[in-house]
Amino acid sequence: MAEHADTQALLRLVTWLSPAFPVGSFSYSGGLEQAIHDRLVTGADDLRFWCETLLDHGTTWNDALLLAEGYRACDDAARLIAASELAEALAGSRERHMETMLLGEAFLAAVGHWPHASLEFPGARAAYPVAVGAVAGAHRAGLEAALAAFLNATISNAVSVAIRCGVTGQRDGVGMLARMEKTIGAVATRAARASLDDLGAATIIADIASLRHEILHSRLFRT
Repeated sequence: MAEHADTQALLRLVTWLSPAFPVGSFSYSGGLEQAIHDRLVTGADDLRFWCETLLDHGTTWNDALLLAEGYRACDDAARLIAASELAEALAGSRERHMETMLLGEAFLAAVGHWPHASLEFPGARAAYPVAVGAVAGAHRAGLEAALAAFLNATISNAVSVAIRCGVTGQRDGVGMLARMEKTIGAVATRAARASLDDLGAATIIADIASLRHEILHSRLFRT
């Protein structure tokens, strides 16, 4: 029975964080398109450095902690609201705010196919990592597994952005994901043991890229 439950949880995480899940994550780059335009990211090695820096010290790390908070607060509406408001406050640009909120709204709308009686978001609105965490928590999908799936999906989306911008090919992109497995797993473990007291980012170049993307004259992505 336990093995069946674990398999079901895994299938749900794979589905919820799949590129095919209708949240539209493929249309966002999180400032990476601007970084590519500025030639800060010109190949697979640059892309890996960009992603690892965000994982360890940037918005991706903060998102992991916000997901963990959503997971733990899945049955506490007031705590979920507070976590989502914190996520909004941490958005460093208009586009970053748009990305996390629109993805969260789309996620909550689509995940209604897996209803859970104890989970309720007022107005069906929450920042994306908080929404994913709360849903994973309500379904007892496993915190560290949810974090690993979320982080892997985030990095996979960055690889997809780089491929579409012509910075790297599919083979090198997949190779980067393979090389980052240990890093993603280590960050997932660290985030599962951390708290909101560990929030913090020091990726100023990435934040500036997100701000500058708002006025990029020709672009493929919304952020």
